[in-house]
Amino acid sequence: MQRVVVAGLGDAGLLTAIKLAGRFEVVGISSKPGLVSGQELGVRISRPADWARDYWIGFERYRALDRVRTVHGVLTGVDLDARTVEVDLGDAVSTERYDALVISTGVSNGFWRRPQRQTRSEIDAELQQAHARFAAASTIAVIGGGAAAVSAAANLAGALRTAHVALYFPGERALPQHHDRVWRRVQRRLQDLGVALHPGHRAVVPEGFGCDEITSEPVQFAGGQPEARADAVLWAIGRVRPNTGWLPEEVLDADGFVAVDDQLRVPGRPEVFAVGDVAATDPLRSSARNRADGLVAHNVRAHFDGGTPRRFTPTSRRWGSVLGAQPDGLEVFTPGGRAVRFPAWSIDRVLQPLIVRRGIYRGVRDT
Repeated sequence: MQRVVVAGLGDAGLLTAIKLAGRFEVVGISSKPGLVSGQELGVRISRPADWARDYWIGFERYRALDRVRTVHGVLTGVDLDARTVEVDLGDAVSTERYDALVISTGVSNGFWRRPQRQTRSEIDAELQQAHARFAAASTIAVIGGGAAAVSAAANLAGALRTAHVALYFPGERALPQHHDRVWRRVQRRLQDLGVALHPGHRAVVPEGFGCDEITSEPVQFAGGQPEARADAVLWAIGRVRPNTGWLPEEVLDADGFVAVDDQLRVPGRPEVFAVGDVAATDPLRSSARNRADGLVAHNVRAHFDGGTPRRFTPTSRRWGSVLGAQPDGLEVFTPGGRAVRFPAWSIDRVLQPLIVRRGIYRGVRDT
């Protein structure tokens, strides 16, 4: 049986491994002992218990991973000719052979998306520490205009009713990669929650600062506006760094992301694929959010079986959930900006247990 190594078991890698399990001998490599999703930052920092229930799930709970051997370690190298990857296990180094390699190691972005090896207790402690920092603050400044920043501002304002939350973003509107309708709807929600909106504020990033800490120092702005002061400052400015330090430059683009063709295959390496935020598919790196896990799994099968590979078509806008589940339900936006609403009662009774856990993940055991 051919062996497929899935390098990275985040949102995209986990689903890819599930779709390949059974047909191949699948080895999944992850620096975490379970899925620690990069989604829904706002819920993560404002309601960590709610977030962990749906987005921090040990690999042993996924029924479809019973046929996958998971390796808890950090990738440190690859030999493309010998078809092996090297993994630091913390107390030893192992080598894993592959017939096909799927690269899905994602990106680093703030304190909520880090590539280092972590234990369960370390992940739990990190969740609580971040929440405690914001819960203790009477004033909170969120820097950035993307979905992560907007979600953080809205959810913190909703959960911490005594805190004053302000959102600073560089353009005339936030969510520039979403349809205009999305911003207009979310803007009304932010205003209803009492979030102070500050458009046209491009923050000056301090020298040597990686935007991966919660700070309390005053924030300066390039336009000369008065500095922002807050007890807790969240930097969510989209300064992502691909987790590709273990890969040779020959498979990377100028920004360090994995170069792929429209079949999500690395040029010149027909047995190597990439999917998710690490793959240089388009400016939005949209294979992370358009169910491209199914496409890359199909193309891996086609590689071995001589079938016809499928082509990935990027989207021109971001879509999906922006604020995450709220007390009054969940809104999911289409690429055209239309809102699809799930009522609150349906989230725990239908959406999560039936659509997500049973349908998408093919079965998740209760704790």
